[in-house]
Amino acid sequence: MLSRCLSTTPIRRHASTLGPKATDSLWRQAIIRKNDSINAIVHVASEDASEALANGPLQKVAIAVKDNICTKSMPTTCSSAMLKDFRSPYDATVVRLLKEAGADLVGKTNLDEFGMGSLNTYSIHGPVVNPFQLPNEDSSWESREQRSAGGSSGGSAAAVAADMCYAALGTDTGGSIRLPASYCGVTGFKPSYGLISRYGVVSFADSLDCVGVIAKTTKRVRAVAEVIMVPDARDPTSASHALRSNASSHSPRLSATRLDGLRVGVPAEYFPSELATSVITPTRRVLSAFQSLGATIVSVSLPSTPYALSAYYVIACAEASSNLARYDGVEYGLNVTVQRTRSGDTAMRSYAATRTQGFGPEVRKRILLGTYALRADAFDNYFQQALRVRQLVRDDFNKTFRSPDVRFMVSPPAPAADQHGVDIIVHPTAIQPAPLIDDNTKQGLDAYVQDVLTVPASLAGLPALSIRSESSIRDSHEWPIGVTIVGQWGSDDMVLRVGEMVDMSLRS
Repeated sequence: MLSRCLSTTPIRRHASTLGPKATDSLWRQAIIRKNDSINAIVHVASEDASEALANGPLQKVAIAVKDNICTKSMPTTCSSAMLKDFRSPYDATVVRLLKEAGADLVGKTNLDEFGMGSLNTYSIHGPVVNPFQLPNEDSSWESREQRSAGGSSGGSAAAVAADMCYAALGTDTGGSIRLPASYCGVTGFKPSYGLISRYGVVSFADSLDCVGVIAKTTKRVRAVAEVIMVPDARDPTSASHALRSNASSHSPRLSATRLDGLRVGVPAEYFPSELATSVITPTRRVLSAFQSLGATIVSVSLPSTPYALSAYYVIACAEASSNLARYDGVEYGLNVTVQRTRSGDTAMRSYAATRTQGFGPEVRKRILLGTYALRADAFDNYFQQALRVRQLVRDDFNKTFRSPDVRFMVSPPAPAADQHGVDIIVHPTAIQPAPLIDDNTKQGLDAYVQDVLTVPASLAGLPALSIRSESSIRDSHEWPIGVTIVGQWGSDDMVLRVGEMVDMSLRS
């Protein structure tokens, strides 16, 4: 039974009486044993692959890395046949920073192919099974219901939930960290766009992609995020020191243990008709925790929210169509050779065969949708309109927050903060608990609705932290439910500090 093999302590490689090699062997065996049932990790690091430094803030802390982030010591497949044999000649900036901080990279985690999916079922490695177990569940792993770990960073969330690592890196384009975190009952953090380097991350949609962190608690998330949240000259979208400092100066000042003076907005638009009734009580419990800490809860409106999901998929698919054009069988990825014939263009037929065999059905679908949206006769009606909606979503947030978005400030804001605005926004992370893996109703258009509550923050580039409501601990019949805290751009430290305090309040 899985519950018997899940330890209560995150696996770490550290000095012990057994010696480094013996400890590493036990660590590897534990990960492999758990992974047989969960399929969270697609490549376990070898015992001699560690390049961690002897000292650092994350010394010997076990961290897993999503398999679309380049690592020179392990394959980077993006869960795609297109890259099944690919090995990067360099480490992504976030991987290098973790190694310099002393972390042990324990393996690469499963994902939806190229990050395109919400249930982690579109993978050449197979689906990820949610490792969460109900407190009253005593059936064997094989006989219990198999639920999705969420996508696309489902492998990272499941590895954390199963205590296979202390924390894991994921990527979030429209909710790919927050949704799995909600489903698996862990904490997931998407930073402000540009605060964590994307250098060495295989691109899906460049204007939306973010690297983030998944861990059991906000405190652990913050420990890892602080190491990798630094400017990087190799990433042209990385925010400068000056811009980060300017944003931080406008964030509200908090005490160490209280949230007095903090204004929390709850948007009505984030409670759509698709929202399951089981989500309401956990969300109320988190809001009650805010009130107990001294925060003020107010109702706010973000009227452009209903249009955000459609705009997101137009923009994301269009950028994916452009980014994945490089996988042509010549420059990158799989190459399928086609025999020369008397008629037809051999090069074009080889190109078509390479992309047909190399990309899975979901990726092919999104490439076709994005290519159509970028056509000259459709560009204005689809892509340009989606960009206008994106700006409307951003404007909604800026009108709601008390602090300004310093990225687009033309002049300094007024000295007095807007007393009618809010400092953070709180809403459910997902419209429901983790669905069953074999639920056919979630394989069509309904699968895209899973992202309806997460894409607005992505379109606006805002920091978003999904924390677990503790209802599933008190009410043993419930699966985990996540609640998201969203802040103004650059207020990441404040969002994480708020998350830590709410975490402690919920667990007390």
